[in-house]
Amino acid sequence: MANSVKWLGHAACAITSEGGKVVLVDPWITGNPSCPVKREEIGKADLILVTHDHFDHLGSDIPDLVKATGAVVIAQPELANTLQQSGVSQENIIFGMGMNIGGQVEVAGIKVIMTQAFHSGTAGNAVGYIVVLEDGKTVYHAGDTGIFADMEIFGKLYNIDLALLPIGSVFVMDPVQAAFSLTLLKPKKAVPIHYGTFPILVQDAGEFVNLARTRAPETEVVVIKPGQEVEI
Repeated sequence: MANSVKWLGHAACAITSEGGKVVLVDPWITGNPSCPVKREEIGKADLILVTHDHFDHLGSDIPDLVKATGAVVIAQPELANTLQQSGVSQENIIFGMGMNIGGQVEVAGIKVIMTQAFHSGTAGNAVGYIVVLEDGKTVYHAGDTGIFADMEIFGKLYNIDLALLPIGSVFVMDPVQAAFSLTLLKPKKAVPIHYGTFPILVQDAGEFVNLARTRAPETEVVVIKPGQEVEI
């Protein structure tokens, strides 16, 4: 089994390591018009990472996913408190209270670093995540964010193999910002996410692909459909 990432539509992703560990990020399944699976079809998750509390990221599935899989949930303390109120056991939340930006934890051999993201949220700040798998392969899920200069620091600190970048505009980076972010992050591969879900968002990845080809030719941009996977 190779390390891989499956796009579940919008910002929802499932990272599967070579060792069989599964990390779900923003598993908005029920109500997600672009999600190709039902909640009941997700039978394994070791970690669930939540970037912020907007409905299209937090969703309503996490308590049931935790009960079905026993996954450990990682989120900011304010959002962790919200998750407890929605039915997630404190025992299934990292440290029982969450973590914060700049921190690193390790669960089941998977390292998770919480990063800043420039976005809004009611329960704490919006965040992104850098996930380091058992063999060192590294995935950056930017969460909902505009571009910011400190992405260059992530590119210097972490050897990013795959970046999952929102390109849909309106609420997140547009294709111009997302393509330029590749010059800062310097990932080996990039997959565009958070587009096409709603009419208000950018509907396809064409502009991002074309701009990325010019701005960051050393990064392989892989455009996949919800339900498809890319190897890390």
